[in-house]
Formats: sequence, C-alpha cells, structure tokens
Amino acid sequence: MTAPIRWKKSSYSGGGEGNDCVEVAGQDAHISIRDSKAPTATLTFPSASFAVFLDALKGSPDRW
Repeated sequence: MTAPIRWKKSSYSGGGEGNDCVEVAGQDAHISIRDSKAPTATLTFPSASFAVFLDALKGSPDRW
C-alpha cells in the first residue's frame, strides 16, 4: 500500500483564504509541485534536478 502524498503549502501563498497557493510534496527521489486551485495537475521532477532549479532561482532574482 502506498502512503498518501503529504502536500505542503508555500509560505508565500496569497492572502485571503489562502486559495492561491503552490504546494510541494517530497516523494522518494522526486519532488512534485501543484497549484492548489488545480490539484489534479502536478509536475514531478527528480530531486536533484529540482534542487538545481531552486538554486538557479535563488541566485538570479533579476532574471525572472
């Protein structure tokens, strides 16, 4: 039996009722992300690739 995925909401979620959220879940060697308004649509990446992506975002705030 597979354990349910534990989603965590971003600390930068929108105001109000918190419905404008990005959620992240760690699963074995993968990271999944989704929009809380469309929870059935997810993107899943290998953990190492996601770490590189996050490092790029942290190092280049002016690029986005």
